[in-house]
Amino acid sequence: MGIARALTIAGSDSGGGAGIQADLKTFTVLGVYGMSALTAVTVQNTIGVHGIYNLPVEAVVQQIDAVISDIGIDAAKTGMLSQVPIIMAVAERIRHYQVENFVIDPVMVAKGGARLLEMEAQHAIIKHLLPLAKVVTPNLPEAEVLTGMSIRTVDDIREAAKRIVGFGAKSVVIKGGHLEGDAIDIVYDGDTFVELKAPRIMTQHTHGTGCTFSAAITAELAKGRSVQEAVTVAKEFITCAIRDTLGLGHGHGPTNHWAYGKRQG
Repeated sequence: MGIARALTIAGSDSGGGAGIQADLKTFTVLGVYGMSALTAVTVQNTIGVHGIYNLPVEAVVQQIDAVISDIGIDAAKTGMLSQVPIIMAVAERIRHYQVENFVIDPVMVAKGGARLLEMEAQHAIIKHLLPLAKVVTPNLPEAEVLTGMSIRTVDDIREAAKRIVGFGAKSVVIKGGHLEGDAIDIVYDGDTFVELKAPRIMTQHTHGTGCTFSAAITAELAKGRSVQEAVTVAKEFITCAIRDTLGLGHGHGPTNHWAYGKRQG
């Protein structure tokens, strides 16, 4: 087997902390060749989102076709898909190419609170994208939107995980970073629950954590790892990235995508 290849279908973050920038950095650190299909250009820095410019659906489809038809992919992930036509088109292309290692990061709200997902788009994600997913990686607010339930406890997380798998996803990782205490992520594959714990790190530099976490899962799946193996690596990757802060910007700064590689080295 040659080098593993991964495609990110997501928005661009001009600040470099999230979106395709975070995904490509993560792919590179984990030794995977990264490619991208931009869905939108966002005007962002650590303080907030100042503009969103969606690309035409045709541009998104053509990027996906160009990459897969020539270079090929071993895994793909989605990030920001803010419009229903783009969601529908991406779902159609994933089905067309029979992408098995497909990770969905249901990006809905930026760290600063700006909504990145149009309200009607969440229904399209549930109906058309989730049934194609090997892994879905919502945080607690995103899991609440997807399931329509309030999540306050670990038992609530487990119930939400069951509902999301019930939508057709093969497995789900619900990130518990918004709860008190240790950062507990719940992995559920329709049969078994696994809890991954890490000490909570008090820092405001957490911009792009969801993108980075899901990108690490995608990279490891591209290498042929199991879902559980991929999620375990991703948990360590993001913990390192948060702990070894870069201290950039005046708001929610980016995580350190180099930290995991330096630790391994």
